Amino acid sequence: MSHSERMSFETNALLTPHETLQMDAHMSSSLEFLMENAGAMVARLIRQHFKSCRVLVACGPGNNGGDGYVVARYLQGWGWPVSVAPWKKPQHGSLAARAAQEWTGPIVAFEAAEAMRAELVVDAVFGAGLSRPLPEDVVHFFQHVPRCVAIDVPSGVDGVTGACWGEVPQALLTVALVRKRPGHLLEPATGRCGQVVCVDIGMPEEAFSGLKARYWENTPSLWPLPLQYEQDHKYTRGVVSLYGGAHMPGAARFASDSARHTGAGLVCVSSSEEGAALYRTVLPGCVVDQKTPYDSVKDQRRRVWVCGPGLTFKEVESVLPTLLEAQCHVIADAGALAWADGLPEKLRGVKVMTPHLGEFVRVFGPVRTSRLEAAQQASKETGSVIVLKGADTVIAAPDGRTAINRHATPALATAGSGDVLSGIIAALCASGMPAWEASCAAVWIHGEAGRQAAQAKGGWIVAEDLITFLGKARHAAEKSQKLSINR
Repeated sequence: MSHSERMSFETNALLTPHETLQMDAHMSSSLEFLMENAGAMVARLIRQHFKSCRVLVACGPGNNGGDGYVVARYLQGWGWPVSVAPWKKPQHGSLAARAAQEWTGPIVAFEAAEAMRAELVVDAVFGAGLSRPLPEDVVHFFQHVPRCVAIDVPSGVDGVTGACWGEVPQALLTVALVRKRPGHLLEPATGRCGQVVCVDIGMPEEAFSGLKARYWENTPSLWPLPLQYEQDHKYTRGVVSLYGGAHMPGAARFASDSARHTGAGLVCVSSSEEGAALYRTVLPGCVVDQKTPYDSVKDQRRRVWVCGPGLTFKEVESVLPTLLEAQCHVIADAGALAWADGLPEKLRGVKVMTPHLGEFVRVFGPVRTSRLEAAQQASKETGSVIVLKGADTVIAAPDGRTAINRHATPALATAGSGDVLSGIIAALCASGMPAWEASCAAVWIHGEAGRQAAQAKGGWIVAEDLITFLGKARHAAEKSQKLSINR
């Protein structure tokens, strides 16, 4: 069992709407207590983030609306001027109906005019399970909201994919109950959520019985990094190999340097006679040779390869099939992905692919669902870990495990940044980490290095800057893991 599977539903596990329904069914006798806690926690957060003002709570007919009625009751009890605008009445006898019966304050029409009179609107209309376009009257209402706090998600957000079903209200604050949803971390929804705060509503451990986490927010508690030991030598730390192109050596340099700075014991670069002469002058810390891929894979210490950065189609054709036939652990990027344009089966056997969206579309075709679902489907089809890069990088494993990374910075949008990521993944794979965990760890470390470099350099960096902060970034991950263990 992997480290992530053992974690079950720890705090960085993400909860889907379907799993929420399963939990509700399991805890049916305690739902009223949990709704009371949820409403109380949301009200407390509102009191922490805003001064007393005219509040309008917009309530739907389901449990999300029930939470809203409880929020209104607490705020009114603290002396805030509060009204409730029901979009639709709860079903008679439901939990939300009981919460509505306990509300004795003003009830107003669900109209834009009422939204404009308020100074703060609480969005308790739809939760994370919505999978259809928002009704026109809901869209019209929220178009006139001055400031918004959302319970669970802003109405219209798909809790799994992050899709927006129409014109979703812009929240300043979104209160996630029990756990975050995948949609909180995925574009375009994350841009509508504002600050996301997850609250504990007293959900007992038995509520998670039978549930198996499939989605995680990518944090250092998700993956254990290899430790250093006194008996270590360069081969126990791991060997990273790559084939260096003769015409674009910069990409191979970024990948090899990042592997070394992340902890690889040795980096070996194979190239043509022309390329080898060049690499010997620019890669003093690497072993550079002119071996053919066929000869290189005979060395059983050279099992992890980066293939693609700086390579032409012809160079990929001469290298990648041999690596796959030898069952090497291949991290494919750049030229290797371009080589498989429209033919993803050519990459079957690759351990990790690291496409940005443009490369992904060229290999797998247009994204017709969501980035999340597209990455998961591509991973399942190819048997490879897919690292779909972006502001919300998705790391999908063939067995369905999926992590979403928001730990990054726009400063990473610079040439060579992707080559650096490939080298980090390779170094962690060479150290013995499984491909999915290594990819998750590499994406976080890459983002942390970008953050530190951007802070040190005034916000603008190049790939060379990024590499110099990889050691500090890995240390930050290790420090975070120690703090998590000691809690």
